[in-house]
Amino acid sequence: MDVATAPLNYAETRSIRVIREPFLDHDFGEQRFDAVTFWAVIEHLAEPKQFLNRAADLLKPGGHCLILVPNMRSLAVRLLGLRYRYIMPEHLNYFTAKTLLRFVQTEPRFQLRTRRSTHFNPLVILRDFNNHADPVDPTARARLLHKTTALKQSRLLFGPRFLYRACERLLGHFHLADNLVIVLQRQPEQGDCR
Repeated sequence: MDVATAPLNYAETRSIRVIREPFLDHDFGEQRFDAVTFWAVIEHLAEPKQFLNRAADLLKPGGHCLILVPNMRSLAVRLLGLRYRYIMPEHLNYFTAKTLLRFVQTEPRFQLRTRRSTHFNPLVILRDFNNHADPVDPTARARLLHKTTALKQSRLLFGPRFLYRACERLLGHFHLADNLVIVLQRQPEQGDCR
């Protein structure tokens, strides 16, 4: 299940069962889940709190909700401002570490398990710096992500890879990396079956 059609189409090509109904409207019956993920979703939603509440409804006690959003206090945003590719009209919500924490605390059935900042892509900064705020084509975005992932995994680039990972960890420690990730755990309520 996803708010975007392209990921569902891709999943179907891999024989993964998809549900093409809105998350808030689909009748899951009595089915409860171990995890609900919102990877690059919450920033697109007009009513994100409803999605967070629905996730809590659908999780088993002890289940996890994982959220990833662009970090509006990242080094990339600080350097690029409005030229950063993830500042776009389809993003209705923007988060910092502080505002994301405040947002998830609106759902009392969740307990915070992990909060961090992750990923750093210097090639994105270089490309976006030269882009002058023109929208980035999704295909070009995917190509660059694929290319940088391959570079990060290349065994031939051990030295630069080591330096990159150290830089990414340092930025993550200070909540300056590109994304914010938060892991929540559904707490049992009185009357919940354990």
